[in-house]
Amino acid sequence: MGSGFSTADEDGSDPAKNSRKRLPGLGELPENCLAMVLAYLDPPDICNLARTNRAFYHASSADFIWESKLPENYRILARKLVLYDGNLACFGKKDIYAGLCSPVRFSSGTKEVWIEKESGGMCMLVSWKGMKITGIDDRRYWSHIPTLQSRFYSIAYLKQIWWLEVEGDIEFEFPPGSYSLFFSLQLGKPSKGQNRQCSSITPQVYGWNIKPVRFQFSVSNGQHVTSEKFLNEQGKWLRYHVGDFLIEDLCKPTKIKFSMTQIDCTHQKGGLALDSLFICRNQLASGR
Repeated sequence: MGSGFSTADEDGSDPAKNSRKRLPGLGELPENCLAMVLAYLDPPDICNLARTNRAFYHASSADFIWESKLPENYRILARKLVLYDGNLACFGKKDIYAGLCSPVRFSSGTKEVWIEKESGGMCMLVSWKGMKITGIDDRRYWSHIPTLQSRFYSIAYLKQIWWLEVEGDIEFEFPPGSYSLFFSLQLGKPSKGQNRQCSSITPQVYGWNIKPVRFQFSVSNGQHVTSEKFLNEQGKWLRYHVGDFLIEDLCKPTKIKFSMTQIDCTHQKGGLALDSLFICRNQLASGR
């Protein structure tokens, strides 16, 4: 008698059960607290949490979350690529980010640019149609193949030639950062479908193991890169890494001149498919 104690409240209820009932869920936290947590996440994770309940949905629209994900010169990019003549003050930072993530074509549809959703890094593709290619309109040397393997829905296929020369240029307001530049090529004739690999080695591929292809680019800020590579892997699309460059100016457009040549006229070469030039932030360089 008197040696025990009661775990019940005066009304006879169990306090442990009451405390469990009183614990707030994440959705009951103040909106500004939820927004501060979301700011540490990558954009895809933020969007996934925004679908869970109304509190996360409203918190995910806070401007300070998305301003930290946007490129430093996002105002210039938004006016040029998405909103054009619109007033940026009318749009939330989340809407601007979503708009910049959608690929936008320019230069008569030969160039495409977007920011990668997870990192906010800028990417650009330049179609072969936006390049100057020696003999491209002579069907003895080149053919234009419609295919679903390209984002531009066609590739240039080199049947045979003595003198390979491809060049072009870009002028764009790249956000500050370090970038990588690639040529997207395949040895062997691609199919018109979505399968990105040839089913077998084709005898139409020849001449690329004798001398390397020279890749070059120069940047308006004085950087210049040259690399030479033998093309010897048939049957699949590869991104041939030319080199890296650094952008530091926040507002000034950067001009890049690039080229791919194999001008040794001692032998013919053929069986090369050219899709595009690819530029991306360094952390996005892997994969296709």
